[in-house]
Amino acid sequence: MSEKAIIHLENITRHFQVGTITVKALNGISITIKKNEFVALMGPSGSGKSTLMNLLGCLDTPTGGNYFMNGTDVSTMNDNELAEIRNKEIGFIFQTFNLLPRSTALENVMLPQIYAGHSKTDRMVNAKDALTKVKLADRMDHRPNELSGGQRQRVAIARALVNNPSLILAAEPTGNLDTKTSYEIMGLLEEIHKAGNTIVVVTHEEDIAMHAHRVIRLRDGIVESDEINENPRTMEQYAELLAQED
Repeated sequence: MSEKAIIHLENITRHFQVGTITVKALNGISITIKKNEFVALMGPSGSGKSTLMNLLGCLDTPTGGNYFMNGTDVSTMNDNELAEIRNKEIGFIFQTFNLLPRSTALENVMLPQIYAGHSKTDRMVNAKDALTKVKLADRMDHRPNELSGGQRQRVAIARALVNNPSLILAAEPTGNLDTKTSYEIMGLLEEIHKAGNTIVVVTHEEDIAMHAHRVIRLRDGIVESDEINENPRTMEQYAELLAQED
């Protein structure tokens, strides 16, 4: 196992019991994702990608095999230990944003730091810095219903970044956005990747996967292919796409 591996899966299985039937969602997945990779995880409905996403995010544990994050085996951890890993090591970005409706953008971004035990002063400084990075410095005091869909997703990205996690896990991050805003969000994720972050995007959209630098495809609970994307979109291409949408 590489010392620089953020994620290392060894023969991961995940089986579910539905009545008398055993559903084999994952059947021996072995993947290594190194620091500062930008990976797309793809697959049709029933391929196991959502199950794998839950395992990567420490929202579930495998039936068999081992999952190492930064060299630590998290596959045998209890719920409290997994919750600590989720808060400190993983930044989540969801399709539906998952923002608190009555809280401002700043308060939403500060929230993960409360669980991490940061002081109020540090929470404020870190949250403002994260919102500035996603170009929302002028919207910090706005609540979600006062923001556009793209701005809400930027708040969610800032929240994912604020604890400086090892992994950014984005589940269908453009699923609720129009084409132009989707390009803006994927361009922002590329900027975050260039700044040194490790990103895994879970998607069923080919166009979104082509933004990543590596594409892993699942089918029937196994890795069907794992390939380097030789021509990921550049920042110049993002600018051209946005100009076409204007």
